[in-house]
Amino acid sequence: VQLQASGGGSVQPGGSLRLSCVVFGFTLDNYDIGWFRQAPGKERERVSCVSSRDGSTRYVDSVKERFTSSRDNARSTVYLQMNSLRPEDTALYTCAAVWGAKIRDCATTRLWDYWGRGTLVTVSS
Repeated sequence: VQLQASGGGSVQPGGSLRLSCVVFGFTLDNYDIGWFRQAPGKERERVSCVSSRDGSTRYVDSVKERFTSSRDNARSTVYLQMNSLRPEDTALYTCAAVWGAKIRDCATTRLWDYWGRGTLVTVSS
């Protein structure tokens, strides 16, 4: 079982990046996927999640209207499109998976089953 996050890089404020989280070893269809980030010296923060039940998404307030998460079960991939990036978005971004049937809401659960290794996003002028 493995989650592989990619797509990070360095961009200027206002720029865009698209992160990908590819899963190996299990069927994505039944799993909720969350995106998390951790900036230097700060706690890990849940950025978004996408439900396995209906594909609905949740976002932390600071990224609403700027970030969009989507899933492509056929490609075993979840995406995080990040627009209008700000310096405060700089962090290591990681994806995680949880069996959807055992949780009520991916926005609040702490029961993540699998974690990826992360991809670094740097927003700087």
